Amino acid sequence: MTTRPFTHVTIAPKILYFGTPVVLLSTENEDGSANLAPMSSAWALGDVVVLGLGRDGQSGHNLARRPEMVINLPAASQWQAVERLAPLTGRHPVPADKRDQFRHEPAKFAAAGLTPQASARVRPPRVAECPLQLEARAADIRTDASGDFLLVEAHVLAVHADPRIVVPGTDHVDPAAWNPLIYNFRHYFGLGEERGQSFRSSLIKAL
Repeated sequence: MTTRPFTHVTIAPKILYFGTPVVLLSTENEDGSANLAPMSSAWALGDVVVLGLGRDGQSGHNLARRPEMVINLPAASQWQAVERLAPLTGRHPVPADKRDQFRHEPAKFAAAGLTPQASARVRPPRVAECPLQLEARAADIRTDASGDFLLVEAHVLAVHADPRIVVPGTDHVDPAAWNPLIYNFRHYFGLGEERGQSFRSSLIKAL
């Protein structure tokens, strides 16, 4: 059997969003109103979600004062609502490094065409249209190694799911029904067809 030689090239991409889920992060502003911000640097470890935020963004400023949040996960079909939020910032005045691309918008939910929904355990609202909503509280906030970002460790307090993506009679999200929005090198994608299951998948036993 002949094998194809491995031929990689060395590149220097501007960003490393190599396929991560999009999050709509809701936090509470100083006046008690809600801020809603799209982000794509989030990953889970047990019941902790680690978030990467811009250091000068409104979300980071809010969490430093009021650590409660909701990590809302939109479906792939909701990318246009996310994109409506993308050029908006809750910071006023707009930070100098954002003024050429962003504009201040205090009413983020309305601007995106999304609906605030009361949370059960935290003050910031959930996004009613998002199939998965994680109420959480920041346990640790620190600057990353580059000094440009904030790393937030958020302890999840409650998980809310659209029943259409839950395996009936269980607490399991159905991977065949849940199609998260993926940010892939600044392009929006959903999931492709299933390729297989991990041997650790609890859904195998549940079914």
